Amino acid sequence: MLVSMPAESAQEAKPQLAKESPATARLISLDAFRGITVAAMLLVNNPGSDPVYPQLEHASWNGWTFTDTIFPFFLWIVGVAMTLSFAKRMERGANRSQLLLHALRRSIIIYLLGLLLAGFPYFHLEHLRLVGVLPRIAVCYLIASVILLFTDWRGQLAAIASLFVSYWLLMTLYPVPGLGAGHLEKGANFAAYIDQMFLTGHMWGQTKTWDPEGIVSTLPAIGTTLLGIMAGHLLKNHKLRWLAASGVILIAFGELLSLWMPINKSLWTVPYAFLMAGLATLEFLALYWLVDVKAWRTWAKPFLIFGSNAIAVFVLSGLIGRLLGVLKVVTTQGQRQSLGAFLYDTLFAPLTTQINASLLYALSFVGLLFLAAWFLHRRRWFLRV
Repeated sequence: MLVSMPAESAQEAKPQLAKESPATARLISLDAFRGITVAAMLLVNNPGSDPVYPQLEHASWNGWTFTDTIFPFFLWIVGVAMTLSFAKRMERGANRSQLLLHALRRSIIIYLLGLLLAGFPYFHLEHLRLVGVLPRIAVCYLIASVILLFTDWRGQLAAIASLFVSYWLLMTLYPVPGLGAGHLEKGANFAAYIDQMFLTGHMWGQTKTWDPEGIVSTLPAIGTTLLGIMAGHLLKNHKLRWLAASGVILIAFGELLSLWMPINKSLWTVPYAFLMAGLATLEFLALYWLVDVKAWRTWAKPFLIFGSNAIAVFVLSGLIGRLLGVLKVVTTQGQRQSLGAFLYDTLFAPLTTQINASLLYALSFVGLLFLAAWFLHRRRWFLRV
């Protein structure tokens, strides 16, 4: 729900150089990382038109771009934050049952917000997308919470291995009817087969026969969240050299495994999960050194504002983006055009080349959402779910 933080709490939340260990201090760098990830998500999700710069769109299938780093980075951050947050709550007297109920409630709300975005503004329930970014976050958060609460680090490593091995075996050995085993082509693989079996009519509109946030690929996505949890353990115990080494090892392992299974975001393959967790680890450590160790924070303030209301900003961006697509205006030529296309053609297209105009439009959208996030932050209104 939307809550207003008291002035005293807001003062406490201001960035301060933490003299405490990462086990007890709030990590400003993690908040900044979350904000950077949210801002990047807004940038790539809202281009003015095609074409866009290649790094600002997903890889067509195998391989990866800057855009393909955003979602796994967010799930990795969820895992780290969960580890630190649950530890603090348990120090304050919360028990596992209370934390589990909190995780369940939060997951349900995030999932319902995902359904809101999927249906808005018409809510055709017969074609409502049941999976997506927020639903996947909800599922990963809930399952990772259960594993974190009821296992130690050894059990969590075993869970990661079980998820990745199970996914690998299903994708490579299960004989898909009409295809056989081991196919990893677009729309012709075990994950697509399961999506068609259980999600027909309720998948992403641009694919229709498979979903990039579908059922099977959620298994390694949970593994990504658990890798964030493992990073949180190292951070909590101030084992920063181990954390840096783990980042390098994860990247190397992902590249090595790509010899047998491609790096692929839409399938969330095991090499992709390892590679992205490694990259997230090293980016976080760079931010940790800059923001928490060196206390260079002025540049990070906009990202801290984004990160303080990440879910609210994401939902608001989805609602605004959808309205820009469905609201129509009549041009001077008497044609009906979406409001987003009208703004692009009127304000941005005359300024520069098409690809740069598209980027300007996207940057303006990020700026608009920053103003909304700044207003919420200024009013000390935070969406707590």
